[in-house]
Amino acid sequence: MVQVNMSSKEITLKVVYYGPALSGKTTNLRQLHAMMDPEARSKMLTLDTREDRTLYFDFLPVSFATVGGFTVKMKLFTVPGQVMHKSTRKVVLAGADAVAFVADSQRASASANAYSWRDMEANLRANGIDFEALPKVVQFNKRDFPEVKPLSEIKEQWGEIPTFPAIAVRGEGVLETFRELMSALYQSLDTRHAFSAQFQVGESEFLKGVLAHFAGDHG
Repeated sequence: MVQVNMSSKEITLKVVYYGPALSGKTTNLRQLHAMMDPEARSKMLTLDTREDRTLYFDFLPVSFATVGGFTVKMKLFTVPGQVMHKSTRKVVLAGADAVAFVADSQRASASANAYSWRDMEANLRANGIDFEALPKVVQFNKRDFPEVKPLSEIKEQWGEIPTFPAIAVRGEGVLETFRELMSALYQSLDTRHAFSAQFQVGESEFLKGVLAHFAGDHG
């Protein structure tokens, strides 16, 4: 979970993009990386198999300084969606502060989405993370594909969990999903750690700091 180093005045947060294989998790991180100011972004690390699918994780550090003199470092990861990589997903989820679940909008992918959601819940609980309290949003990607679930049906099924439509390969819905997750993350931090009082940063400053290096809305 959130790591605070008082001597170096650094706050480190971990965000994980989770979901079934080929749902668009890596695409989301690549798009976020591409949207960032080249002078501000750090190198994106990827470890791929010979099949060119993410095997371990992608890693996209995002950092900004607060008024109180602290540097907030945001580390973004993705997990491999393939069923055989269950142990790797569990390791990557350890210490997660927030999760973006990337689902495939196609009706044929409903069972894969459901399996991955249950897998995520089990892995979070195994890591000692409160699944219900963890900030999370759901992105329904691949809205440009045929036979996708209507958004009205999606919202009805997912209830209070924020859901966002996306076409990640075009960058559509990527930043909106990320921003909503950051808002949920801040509210969780403030509730659990009195973030605003302790570090002198409100939600608007937090969001502004996180999103400062991203160029525009991109859809």
